[in-house]
Amino acid sequence: MTIRIAMWSGPRNLSTAMMRSFSSRTDTFVSDEPFYGAYLKETGDPQPMIEDVIASMDCDWQSVAAQMRGDAPDGSAIWYQKQMPHHMEGPVSIDDFPTLRHAFLIRNPVRVAASYAKKRSAIRPEHLGIARQREYFDAEAQRTGYAPPVVDSDDVLRDPAGTLAKLCEALGIAWDPAMLGWAKGSHSADGVWGAHWYDRVNASTGFGAAPGSLPELDSDYARVADTCRADYELLKAHAI
Repeated sequence: MTIRIAMWSGPRNLSTAMMRSFSSRTDTFVSDEPFYGAYLKETGDPQPMIEDVIASMDCDWQSVAAQMRGDAPDGSAIWYQKQMPHHMEGPVSIDDFPTLRHAFLIRNPVRVAASYAKKRSAIRPEHLGIARQREYFDAEAQRTGYAPPVVDSDDVLRDPAGTLAKLCEALGIAWDPAMLGWAKGSHSADGVWGAHWYDRVNASTGFGAAPGSLPELDSDYARVADTCRADYELLKAHAI
């Protein structure tokens, strides 16, 4: 029986590096934002490469959800699903995946806004996905009776081996040191949008340096980050 892991992450959040990390395991299949096409078809959000993304993906909410609840397509023992909570604007939510093991990858919204600003002309608080991360965290904690694992990307960068080992333990899987590195370049699991978004991770072979001080934001981006701060701090309190 496949162990299915849903890692709920916002954009510009170390999420692709984390997907690379899990893909380095010999027992793991990874999926890159499987609901992205359905989200774009539903909302028309003017994201880069929107037509290419929709054309490349299954855009039926229920069809994608059914696939995510199944066995890994290649028969792997573990299926790591990189999920974006802000994509879940259709008829499915975390409640539709009770058999998955859920975890949450968070990042200080100031860092997210600063990174996201380099790729978009404007962002809204919901683009960061932090409010829905908290909503899903609360729902999963209520369903199971205990807090699901939360990982802060700053902690991953400060101590990749230690933090990932704790995450693996919380998810009930063995720690694998192979998770600390990956091959340079694009990977076969990447969505077509990787051509726009993944330049930095494609140039890497492992996690980057420990984070420095928080960047300065202009007023518009600072307001977005401030709106997300309370939800981030609540999730941060549960970080492993």
